[in-house]
Amino acid sequence: MNTRHLLPSAKIAEFLATTDAPTPFVVIDVDLVEQRYRELVTAIPSANVYYAVKANPGLPLLERLAALGSAFDVASPAEIDRCLTVGADPALISYGNTIKKRRDIEYAVSCGVSRFTIDAQPELDKLIDVAPAASVCVRLRHECGGADWPLSRKFGCDAPDVERLLVAASEAGMQSGVSFHVGSQQRDLGAWDETLEVVAHIVGRARDRGAMPSFLNLGGGFPGTYLEDAPPIHAYGGAVRDALALWFPEGLDEIMIEPGRYLAADAGVLRSEVVLVSRRSPEDDVRWVYLDCGKFHGLAETMDEAIRYRLRTPHDGTPTGQVALAGPTCDSADVLYEKTAYELPLALAEGDMVDILSAGAYTTTYSSVGFNGFPPLDEHFV
Repeated sequence: MNTRHLLPSAKIAEFLATTDAPTPFVVIDVDLVEQRYRELVTAIPSANVYYAVKANPGLPLLERLAALGSAFDVASPAEIDRCLTVGADPALISYGNTIKKRRDIEYAVSCGVSRFTIDAQPELDKLIDVAPAASVCVRLRHECGGADWPLSRKFGCDAPDVERLLVAASEAGMQSGVSFHVGSQQRDLGAWDETLEVVAHIVGRARDRGAMPSFLNLGGGFPGTYLEDAPPIHAYGGAVRDALALWFPEGLDEIMIEPGRYLAADAGVLRSEVVLVSRRSPEDDVRWVYLDCGKFHGLAETMDEAIRYRLRTPHDGTPTGQVALAGPTCDSADVLYEKTAYELPLALAEGDMVDILSAGAYTTTYSSVGFNGFPPLDEHFV
């Protein structure tokens, strides 16, 4: 098991020890977000940080990042509004969703947003029509090997199409660049080198055809702390710096990175209450532990048991046994872990609190607004 950052921060621990807030909820230590931001800037000093707002759009978190000088990657007009609310410069907002309504592009432009990501000609056509002065980032498809949460199925286009779109954007008088994402919770340090080699060839061919790509978006992929070990951030920084030096020795006008999970995940703890502990039959060695937080209340990334959270209980250190973990809803899909070999204390019982660690990213934003009548996942900041 990964033991880095095993315990919550002192501020979170104090909050959990004194709160009577109803579960489930997430509590975020904003100072830890700042610490992670500074560590990432130190690891990759040549890159501008565009925080992926979708990871956690909490206003105290966004306000802290804006004060630190962070830029922001957004996926919707609502996320633009949240960034502007905390004083973000619209020139430092990148609309990274490749699927946008025409009127949402118009709204973004009216707010001063000028950088947009695309992966298809029809999306570029929208920009040429309603945002002719836009800066266009063309997303390359990446297979995301080595990532716990791949992003290859829906986004990006193949290398020849990236080249073609770069040329088309240039011919329309737009600034252009290339983006890719190696997959969320990427644990293969070589992922950036392999992809930057492909990008370097794309950029070279596009330049031969008259396009002048001027910036590069390396996406996210930097890890949170879950069950499986991942390299430390300085190792990621070294791998990215080496790959950039190899494939783009002349440099570019701007290098972007889009961290979400790395900044927010370890800063948060999700507290959940045990609703029921049962066995399917008296002979069954596996206990089923039902929590008051499940797939529909913030733990969507347990789908296919992809993200495997670390858990803490009041009975840690006592004898344990194998468990399956599930949420409280009347839906058979609401099973968190059944194949992954989780063990929890035999003393665990109804009413006990289970803390789900490193849950500051992709939890509140995945929570339903009222499935089965359960309220959305609450959030507190310390």
